[in-house]
Amino acid sequence: MEKNQEMLPPAIRDALPLLTILAAATVFFLILPFRWSRLFGTLLLLLLGFVVFFFRDPDRRTSQDPNAIVAPADGKVVLVDLVRESPFSSRPMHRIAIFLSVFDVHVNRAPVAGTVSKIEHVRGSFLDARRKEAAERNERQDWWIESPRGTVGMRQIAGLVARRIVCWVGTGTSLRAGERIGMIRFGSRTELYLPEQCDILVEPGRIVHAGETVVGRWP
Repeated sequence: MEKNQEMLPPAIRDALPLLTILAAATVFFLILPFRWSRLFGTLLLLLLGFVVFFFRDPDRRTSQDPNAIVAPADGKVVLVDLVRESPFSSRPMHRIAIFLSVFDVHVNRAPVAGTVSKIEHVRGSFLDARRKEAAERNERQDWWIESPRGTVGMRQIAGLVARRIVCWVGTGTSLRAGERIGMIRFGSRTELYLPEQCDILVEPGRIVHAGETVVGRWP
């Protein structure tokens, strides 16, 4: 059984306990001979379907161009700016903020090939992830990825509904661009921090897909 679970995508493995409980509860209420129990069972079945939909993890085709930088998350770009200060560098960095609704795929992927040098979890609030101040005030997890071209930062931010940030790799891990690294459950925000010399290829309002959409390029 454990070997079979290891073959599953990490998002599905994380969801198995919840899916098992919901499936068992759904069957239990649907087989009871009461109208209210069948109604409740139907509601649970709909919830089960949503959870399966939320934890989906489609394959993605990542660009093989060594200069390409791909989106770390699915969703809508809500902010592109240049920050003078960040935890990832003493120099200015481009920031690309992506908002994930509950209907987006929530698996986060590595934006570049490199080694994870540091992961830091910071406790905080649970403001609406679309608000700019959520980046500094909300519960979050920061990643330092050392690529051959420079340090790339990534920030997973919990939102109003999202309450758990899941990490699937640790410090010292060598990553391929587009590799699955974690997820944020039920609506959130992911920010990408790139060195100032990088070219940014997206604007606010753009819909992007993790591991697939090229959001920037190394010079």
